[in-house]
Amino acid sequence: MSAYSLGSLTFVCTFGGALIGGYIRSLLPPTHLSKESQDVMRLGMGLVATMTALLLGLVTASARSTFDGQDQAIRTSAANILSLDRLLARYGQETAPTRELLRQTLAYRIETMWPSDGTEGQSLHNLRSVPVVEGIENQILALTPSTDTQRWMKSEALKLSEEVMKSRWRILSSQDGTVSMVFLAVVIFWLTVTFASFGLYAPPNLSVVAVLFVSALSVAAAVFLLLELDSPFEGLIRISSGPMRFALSQLGQ
Repeated sequence: MSAYSLGSLTFVCTFGGALIGGYIRSLLPPTHLSKESQDVMRLGMGLVATMTALLLGLVTASARSTFDGQDQAIRTSAANILSLDRLLARYGQETAPTRELLRQTLAYRIETMWPSDGTEGQSLHNLRSVPVVEGIENQILALTPSTDTQRWMKSEALKLSEEVMKSRWRILSSQDGTVSMVFLAVVIFWLTVTFASFGLYAPPNLSVVAVLFVSALSVAAAVFLLLELDSPFEGLIRISSGPMRFALSQLGQ
């Protein structure tokens, strides 16, 4: 499910739970609404709310770490591509076809991941950059250096092309995110029970309903942002294409 869908589901479950709790309140006998019953309910729901907050905090930190790691991989890849182009340029004119292929590959990658028309980019699994990068590496291997300087540049160029491939595999290996759907189901259930307890013992008036509405909306927004961070190449919060576009603008110079 998408971040929008799960965020909406969280809101419906939590606010709906609060309304259901208010309805159940009207059906309960007075003994169930005594001060002692409310105290026990607050203690139990306080424990559930604390566990939910702790788990959400831990998973949010994990999702943020994933987002930052992917962002760093993109920046490193852009720097390696730019360094590779400069090494090939210094090697000699015989690398001109390889540099042009590198530029075309990067332009294709940017357009598929961050389309210029603002639409959703393709899944990383659909990108064809691996065979092309291997082709670039094969062209570098085919070079026949005649000086020690060219031999060193060829060796360094091969290292950089290998790093570009490794960066892509690192990105692909973690693109599915770290948040488990089972975990989210449990958290949404806990939140629903917590909000139901709010409605169960809250006085039925417009102010209480408004506060519960805003609270449910805030919790849903938190789940939405969590899932957005866990999908750094999709949705509203995405990794910037700036490093790659800067590298593209410098290629061939």
